[in-house]
Amino acid sequence: MIEPNKGRDEEPESGESHKERVNRELGELLQGLRVAVTGVQVLFAFLLTLPFATGFHKLSSVGRWLFFIALLSAALASVCFITPAAQHRLLFRTSLKEKMLRRANELGIVGAGGLAIAMTSSVALVAETVINAWPAALFGGTVALASTWLWILQPIVDLHRIKHVTS
Repeated sequence: MIEPNKGRDEEPESGESHKERVNRELGELLQGLRVAVTGVQVLFAFLLTLPFATGFHKLSSVGRWLFFIALLSAALASVCFITPAAQHRLLFRTSLKEKMLRRANELGIVGAGGLAIAMTSSVALVAETVINAWPAALFGGTVALASTWLWILQPIVDLHRIKHVTS
């Protein structure tokens, strides 16, 4: 897992203390998760209504599997994105802020993975229902590749480049 501030100095040049930095980083991370949770909750809410929609019973076996994968992934992403805020409330004013920061970072990464799977399978479900099977794989694969590159691989490449520049 990628840890926040790994390799950074204890006292940054800005004069920010360790405690101030942890407080700021935790606030920034929670704010970022708030943005992500809104998107995943809209998708999750939509998926929860689908079984009650007219025509849902006409879904193929593949469509039903895509639906359940999307629903489960959106639920997992929601849990991961909401957990840091819930834990922050329970652990408020304790000495565990740095632990919360690391845990929230890890949950954000897992939540992003769940959201990517939910989006991929949702797009594939719609494409499979509207167009047919092979375009569903193509469109779902496009979403999977885009989210994998932009959310995971590109930042890892950037980290790798920074390590070689600073070495």
